Amino acid sequence: MTATTHERTAFADLIAQLGAELSDGHLDDDRDHRFRADKWRRLGEVGLFGLPFPTEYGGAGLDIAETVSVLRSLGEHCLDAGLVFSATTQLASTGTPLARFGSAELKERYLPGVCAGELIGAHAITESGGGSDALAMRTTARRDGDDYVLSGAKAYVSNGPIADVIVVYAKTGSGATALSPFLVPTDAAGVVRGAPISKMGLRTSPMCELFLDDVRVPAGHLLGYEGGGLLVLDYVMKREILYSFAATVGQMAGRLERVIGHANSREQFGAPIAANQAVSHRIADLKIGYETSRMWLEHTAAALTGHQDVALDIAITKLVASEAAVASASAAVQLFGGAGYMSEYGVEKELRDNVAATIYSGSSEIQRDRLAALLGLRTRKTGR
Repeated sequence: MTATTHERTAFADLIAQLGAELSDGHLDDDRDHRFRADKWRRLGEVGLFGLPFPTEYGGAGLDIAETVSVLRSLGEHCLDAGLVFSATTQLASTGTPLARFGSAELKERYLPGVCAGELIGAHAITESGGGSDALAMRTTARRDGDDYVLSGAKAYVSNGPIADVIVVYAKTGSGATALSPFLVPTDAAGVVRGAPISKMGLRTSPMCELFLDDVRVPAGHLLGYEGGGLLVLDYVMKREILYSFAATVGQMAGRLERVIGHANSREQFGAPIAANQAVSHRIADLKIGYETSRMWLEHTAAALTGHQDVALDIAITKLVASEAAVASASAAVQLFGGAGYMSEYGVEKELRDNVAATIYSGSSEIQRDRLAALLGLRTRKTGR
């Protein structure tokens, strides 16, 4: 079931109205690396975590393009970027594979809690030595009767310290069909989470390492089929990029508005700094970066909603939006001058938060490699 345009707009308007509440205390929370459970519950109350999921499980039934529209509003009006990042992680990394690949029994048991925000989710793919090379992972899952037994370690698990369930990708064989994803409750015996990791930015989105010491999960917790992990991962990553960067594009819109307000009100040498051509041109470039990112985001979301091949579009969208976001935040620091550099104003926090955008969900280098391959450029590895 798909929501009407009126329902989608109502969601976006509601999120906009909650902006001040969701932003409250975000600078102190960033300083203290504090996740705000009260804000998370508020997002659950308004239905954010169920946006793209079926109504029978408590979702709103929005399609991808509609979900992206609401998440842009969240990014624009909520200054707690870590909270936003944790929310999109919940949507893309946990809710999406569960809703699409989980059995009816598994969805019935877990998806309503995920949609309500009563269960917090994460996913665990990356390992300390593997980075973006998923096939190099060493975590294994072996079948033992009615269970799978998982062993290994994962790095950089966003939402890990607060998660109730984690989608863990593990090797169940060799070669391209080696990977399989499992929904793992964090209270299962043998699940050990490391201490929260201190980060440069997105500090209100907690992260940790995950250790799996012969963790038993029922065979029914396999998402999809054994060896289908790359299919699941491809499906999830497309949505992860769109959901995460919808919020990022929204953040760019809010930042642009604040920069324009500052440039028009801040006076130097008897005139607003906006009258300085060097300043006005830089702000014009911010507008170009934002609009280009927004158009690529909306184009790709509409294409994926229409079941088109978006491999090229996803890579371009991720590159354009992530690099424009860093440029936008860096320019804001410069344009706000001394105030931009001071922690008390929050402008420098936006730069710290956005640096990660060029790393997570496939780094800029990975995206350019992917584009080169899709363009048919010969590689050193294959010569083809």
